[in-house]
Amino acid sequence: MLQSSQSHRTAHPANEPLGSAEVTHPFHPLRGQRFDVLKVRRVSGVETLSLRHAELGSVAMPREWTDWGAPDVAASGAGPRLIADAFGCAALAALLFSLKDSSGVES
Repeated sequence: MLQSSQSHRTAHPANEPLGSAEVTHPFHPLRGQRFDVLKVRRVSGVETLSLRHAELGSVAMPREWTDWGAPDVAASGAGPRLIADAFGCAALAALLFSLKDSSGVES
C-alpha cells in the first residue's frame, strides 16, 4: 500500500477566523459590534469566544452574550408563558378590593 506524500489537515488554520460574532448582551458597551472569532473554549464551565478587537486585541466573551449563543427563551416565546403581567395584577387587586367592599366585611 502506497502512502500519500500529502498530509491531510484536520485542524482549522491558525490564522483564519472561525467566523464572526455580534455582541448582543443588552448592557455590554460593545453591543451591536461584530468581531472575528479566533477560538472557542470553555472557561469555568462557560463556553467562551475569543474575539479579535482592533484596539484591544483578543477579547474573551461568553458565547451567550453573542449571536452565537442560544436564542433568548423569553424573547422567542418558547418558554413558559406569564400568568399575569403588571396590568393583570393591578386588575386582580382592584377586583379583590371591590369584592371586599361589596361583601360588607370590615378588616
